[in-house]
Amino acid sequence: MEQLGVNLPGLIAQLINFALLIFLLRAVAYRPILRILDERGERVRQSLEQAERVREEARRNQEDLNLRRQEALRQSQEIVARANQAAERIHQEALAEARRSADEFLTRSRSEIDRERQQAIADIRAQMADLAIAAASRVVRRSLDQPEHYRIIEEALAEAEKAGLS
Repeated sequence: MEQLGVNLPGLIAQLINFALLIFLLRAVAYRPILRILDERGERVRQSLEQAERVREEARRNQEDLNLRRQEALRQSQEIVARANQAAERIHQEALAEARRSADEFLTRSRSEIDRERQQAIADIRAQMADLAIAAASRVVRRSLDQPEHYRIIEEALAEAEKAGLS
């Protein structure tokens, strides 16, 4: 081996040194590094699993939120519909009440107008009777010829006009 330029005791020493170095590196550095790498890999895997769980929970929460939002929208639409129905009902009731009041007022007004008309007719009849009695008393007091008769009628009509009955 010497002919090849290899020093056997140096080679053995280097092999022993190399074996010791590997043994020491394996004992001191390689196993702890592998352990650290395994622990880090496990933490990464756990973090990914946690992220997936969080993502799934967020998706479920979003679905739940969407369902709640849809339910709230449906309820608000129901409330608006009920409010519109109540407003329409109140409007119809108010309209019916207004019509009823107008009909009652019209009936009372017609009744009052009829009473006043009957009273006016009664007043006119009474005044006409008074005028007829006044005219008759004048006729009875005097004997009438045709011109006197017309003159008395004209006087009675003039008195009626003064009284506002023309």
